[in-house]
Amino acid sequence: MGVVAEAWRSTTSSTLSQQLNGGSSHGGNKNALWKWRSFSSQPKRTVMWTWVCGFMLFSLGVISLFTGHVASHLEWYSQQLTKRSLLDMSRREPIDVWKSKYSKFFYGCSERGRNFLPAVQEKSSNGYLLIAASGGLNQQRTGITDAVVVARILNATLVVPELDHHSYWKDDSDFNDIFDVNWFISSLTKDVTIVKAVPDRVMRSMEKPPYTMRVPRKSTPEYYLDQVLPILSRRHVLQLTKFDYRLANDLDEDMQKLRCRVNYQALRFTKRIQSVGMKVVKKMRKMAKRFIAVHLRFEPDMLAFSGCDFGGGEKERAELAEIRKRWDTLPDLDPLEERKRGKCPLTPHEVGIMLRALGFTNDTYIYVASGEIYGGENALRPLRELFPNFYTKEMLASDELKPMLPFSSRLAAIDYIVSDESDVFITNNNGNMAKILAGRRRYMGHKRTIRPNAKKLSALFMDREKMEWQTFSKKVKSCQRGFMGDPDEFKPGRGEFHEFPQACICQRPFSYDKSSTDDEEEDIPEEIHNTTSSGHGHLSLADNEHDEVFPD
Repeated sequence: MGVVAEAWRSTTSSTLSQQLNGGSSHGGNKNALWKWRSFSSQPKRTVMWTWVCGFMLFSLGVISLFTGHVASHLEWYSQQLTKRSLLDMSRREPIDVWKSKYSKFFYGCSERGRNFLPAVQEKSSNGYLLIAASGGLNQQRTGITDAVVVARILNATLVVPELDHHSYWKDDSDFNDIFDVNWFISSLTKDVTIVKAVPDRVMRSMEKPPYTMRVPRKSTPEYYLDQVLPILSRRHVLQLTKFDYRLANDLDEDMQKLRCRVNYQALRFTKRIQSVGMKVVKKMRKMAKRFIAVHLRFEPDMLAFSGCDFGGGEKERAELAEIRKRWDTLPDLDPLEERKRGKCPLTPHEVGIMLRALGFTNDTYIYVASGEIYGGENALRPLRELFPNFYTKEMLASDELKPMLPFSSRLAAIDYIVSDESDVFITNNNGNMAKILAGRRRYMGHKRTIRPNAKKLSALFMDREKMEWQTFSKKVKSCQRGFMGDPDEFKPGRGEFHEFPQACICQRPFSYDKSSTDDEEEDIPEEIHNTTSSGHGHLSLADNEHDEVFPD
């Protein structure tokens, strides 16, 4: 336990050991969450209440004849009350770091609606839509997902998207090197017609090369219909470049569910990638019944992008400033102010301290999903000491990874699979992988996903030497409420759809009896998800787009 004392510099080794290991658990008898009050001794109140309820229902029935909305409003209010009750109960209870007690009441649902028309066939479509994705693996994933929806909006035939070979990562992988292209095409047959290439006869008949354009960020369906469709109809083949986050966040429910079908079902990794990823998962499961995955995202490009200071002195500042030059539009930032605002990634050491404060013990098995860590082994050592059962893909599948080493997106796919399969996923920034996986884990049953409340944690870390470990731990747990991946965290109108796929999450009926509070798992109706074993398988173009290559 001296390791934790070293991490907690203001506390001696013996004192911290006692603080971490001492104390009683917060056990106790489980109290019923709700108790029905008996009105048997109050017949007059019962009769009065029955009369009032009957009158209200009669009145609503009469009103509904004229409005047609009351029934749906009642259903909406009922859902909100149920969610409110879950919210109230979850806030009163201690945090279970391994799973959300109320996640069993939610499940992914992205089936097609009754009025969702079949895909327009190739011969009848308005033309061929070419897409050039942008960024790393997960940024491109958002582009591919939205490309399918845009093709649907335009009644276009989608050509399998082209991946980015010129980004920071310099990965020349094609779509079929990472994703199962045949599955991608066949699984979306009812939604959009997809082909592997524009037919030769069409290319030969063209008087000009395909028209190329870039649409503004977060363009609405109306923008595509007004500005893009006329060009597609006239030229028959159209290419959209730098296609990432080029579609509005808010769409109608059918289109949102299409996004989910693409992201959570159609984008399945190749058999080779799935095989290696699941081999790593099986090795982790063989060593421990449950494990956590941490996406450190402490690579040089991320740190440079953040504009923060990580304690490395003048050498660090010079190195990160040089990398930062690749973004022409980034402003000069005050590192201290950025940290106070919660814009700085936690160091590996801080991540470890946060996890211990939340209640993860030092015998927890941890998988670190990451590329090149800035500072190398010196930066990782404090985290290793706090969690000795520390593993990476390189440690668990070195031979299998050798053919993939030149390809950053394929390596990122392995981390994606293992992180998705983990019992708990911890992010260290709000980048593309963090958002994509957080959304997927919500869709797959609200699997525990922890995002550091960096703004509050940064203040805690700056003052940590002024307080005892138990006080610090209590404050960490308090500030992390609302950042643990619980069902009640979503706030309407806020957040990216890829991170909060609310239209694709359904809720089971919730009853306020004791059986609903038992820890036993209940069967949840789910669709068949494909990816890994759990399913793996008016805007101006002058807008500042410095984040279009935001690190995954």
